[in-house]
Amino acid sequence: MFPREPAGRRPDQIRPLTIETHVNRYAEGSVLIKAGNTHVLCTASVEESVPGWLKGKGQGWVTGEYSMLPRSTHTRTKRDREKISGRTHEIQRLIGRALRVTVDLAQLGERSILIDCDVLQADGGTRTASITGSCVALGIALNKLITDGKIPASAWIDTVSAISLGIVKGEVLTDIDYNEDSGCDADTNFVITGSGKLVEVQGTAEHAPFSPEKLLELTQGALRAAETLRQIQLETFRRVGVSTVPNSK
Repeated sequence: MFPREPAGRRPDQIRPLTIETHVNRYAEGSVLIKAGNTHVLCTASVEESVPGWLKGKGQGWVTGEYSMLPRSTHTRTKRDREKISGRTHEIQRLIGRALRVTVDLAQLGERSILIDCDVLQADGGTRTASITGSCVALGIALNKLITDGKIPASAWIDTVSAISLGIVKGEVLTDIDYNEDSGCDADTNFVITGSGKLVEVQGTAEHAPFSPEKLLELTQGALRAAETLRQIQLETFRRVGVSTVPNSK
């Protein structure tokens, strides 16, 4: 197997991860997450309205949008202007589903929280970094609503994070980068709540099928990584004085 980057990274080790908060002065919540060489700007915007199909139903909505800047990749890609690609649509729906499990929409009231994920630089795992970072941006926005007395603390019910794992030459690798992803036999994405429950599992055999035993190994690796990610999220919340995080004791 080729050496992992950064040099010396163990098969079960995530890439160096940092989450910088309050990077946008206007959004109710914002972070810049850096997972190795994958960098994503995540913002959470609160709007005092809901989509038309939810009006009058007494509940809120959380949704996500995702885009990659033209030179976030090795070669320039065109912007999604008139119609978003199938990949972008799929990732947006994934982000929305992942974040909605963290909020009691009935207690949110008739307001929406819109999550924007803009990939500044891509080196694999952009969708998973978007979810992990957006959870913090969303949490900061929810904390503001809670402290302002607009929603009860119980409206925020959990955190969520996501991680990519792959099988390379029979070995399970956690938090795969672009080079590992492009050469792996199988790759998977796991979305996991802070309480350790699976929200979504995506898995594909790229070059060779894998056994149920390998799927279990992938799942166990994802759960361990998710706990590491959660601790980083919790430390980020503590650093900026967010005290309403659920299940953080």
